[in-house]
Amino acid sequence: MNWKAAVLTVSDRSSRGERPDEGGPLISALLQDAGYEVLRTAIVPDEQAEIARFLREWADIGEVQLILTTGGTGFAPRDVTPEATCSVCQRMTPGIPEAMRAASLAITPRAMLSRAAAGIRGGTLIVNLPGSPKAAKENLEAVLPTLGHGLQMLSGEAADCAKLTD
Repeated sequence: MNWKAAVLTVSDRSSRGERPDEGGPLISALLQDAGYEVLRTAIVPDEQAEIARFLREWADIGEVQLILTTGGTGFAPRDVTPEATCSVCQRMTPGIPEAMRAASLAITPRAMLSRAAAGIRGGTLIVNLPGSPKAAKENLEAVLPTLGHGLQMLSGEAADCAKLTD
């Protein structure tokens, strides 16, 4: 199936035009290379209410099955993407960020500092990625091969859970 996605960049500096958004376009390209159609992209500041508003609106429209965020998952006081994600999700999916952190720990011990979250709102899966383009790419590559299977199950399609690849 051709899944549809959206990418939300969370960055004060990029939202003010002070720094180009490198993570959002990189994530969009990785998704497209994997066969996803990226329908929406946006850049927002590190404001929990604004992040949550985009996540709610994009999920509730029902046109995307996957929303990826990049940025705002660290320890800085303004890093609130996980809180925004948790506030809009009806069911959390802890295995996805656990898998990303496990893969990242093979690269850097700083991976344990990620507070990324993932969850489901309606028929949409929302996954937080780090703000660093390098880390976002590494994290997405760790889970991307399995996301399609999760989206298939979320959509209600028959899915063979014993099969390791889609």
